[in-house]
Parts: sequence; structure tokens; C-alpha cells
Amino acid sequence: MGLIDIERRKSLSAIFFSIIQAQLSESSLSWLADKVSLIQQEEKALQLNMTFAHLSRFAPKIVVALQTDHEASIDKIIPGLKINHWTLDRLCRVWLLIQVPAIAEENYFRKINGLFTAAEMNEQVALYSALPFYLYPELWVSRCEEGIRSNIGTVLEAIMYHNPYPAAYLSEAAWNQLVLKAFFTEKNVNLIVGLSDRLNKSLSETLEDYVQERSAAHRDILPEIYQLIEQTKQKI
Repeated sequence: MGLIDIERRKSLSAIFFSIIQAQLSESSLSWLADKVSLIQQEEKALQLNMTFAHLSRFAPKIVVALQTDHEASIDKIIPGLKINHWTLDRLCRVWLLIQVPAIAEENYFRKINGLFTAAEMNEQVALYSALPFYLYPELWVSRCEEGIRSNIGTVLEAIMYHNPYPAAYLSEAAWNQLVLKAFFTEKNVNLIVGLSDRLNKSLSETLEDYVQERSAAHRDILPEIYQLIEQTKQKI
């Protein structure tokens, strides 16, 4: 079923909705509820596509306001997941994706995968942020790998920062590519969930090569690289 079972998925959905409910206007909340009802009944993905694209008109791009118990509850359901840096439109889109019913694998994948095709930047951020919540998690590995190749900073951060999906499902090669891409693009590797748990010899060797290249070019080297190399040597 994925990183979380059905019951915990429902609990997370309820937490997300309580946050949305507290910050969305009554009219916008009513619009969203009506659309969700249609999405859960439709065979195709027309309502899903339209609602996902139009959400920015109803949900402002403001950082969500969380209570302490929200953060604790979310971390208990999915350790490592944090949404305190999310915007309200992002949270609404992710919550919407959680509402897609548990239908046949092929149909479920078709519906959500279709959103990636035409997604603009903010929509891509939401789609990649939702990776931990999709059903049939193995189906989304190639999408995650594709996202790692992106040159859009916010998309990379949606995959790398406080997102437990990559550590849980990426192959060693893809995982190593994610970590290296984080250093290439000067992302905060300390926000990558599972970084210490997935240290491996190949990653250490790649980082050592990276250090040599940076040194030869007289470029700065982040101390986190040395820390990861040392941690790997201690682990292996």
C-alpha cells in the first residue's frame, strides 16, 4: 500500500484537511469539497485535472500555519515528513491527490500520472511532494528519478527535503544520484530523509571523486561531504 497503511493515510488526510479548513475561505472550502465528491465518482480524470489546475485560484500561496500537535502527529504517521514550509495551495493539491479513490492500479496510475504531463512548476512541486501518499508506490519510482533530473530548484527541494519516499523506494544508483545532485545544486543535504541510513560504498567513492574535482578547480567543498565519506567508512 505504500509508506502508510489505509488507516494512517486517512488520519493524515484528516490532519491536512483541518489545517486547510482553518485557513481557506468558506466559499473556497465549499468549492473544493464539491470537486472532491465529483473526483471520487468519475471514471476518467476530467474533474481531477481541472480541479488540480484551478486550485491556485481558490487557495492562496501563503505558508501554512501549523500547530505543534499537527507537526507531532504528522511525524508520528510518517517519520521525517515535514510540511511547515509548504504553502496552502501546495497542501490543498496534495490533500486533493490523497482523495483519489483506491481504484484499479492501472486506472489510478493513469489518472495521477497524467497530471505530471502538463504540470507547471507549482503543480510539479505538489505532485512530487505527494510521493509518500500515492498508492502502488513502486509505480512512481521512474517519476521520482525524472524529478531528480529537473533543473527547477523548488521541484528538487520537493523531492529532497523532508520527503521519505526517495529513501524508501529508490535504487542505490538513483539514491546516489539524488545526493550528488543535491551537492551539485547546493541544496541542504541535512534535510534529506534517510541520508545516514542509505550511505553506501559507491556513494562514498563518488563523493571522493567529486571532492578531488572541486579541489583541482580550487572550489569550495562543503563540510557535509567529508562527514558523509567518514560516516560511510565507519559503517562499512
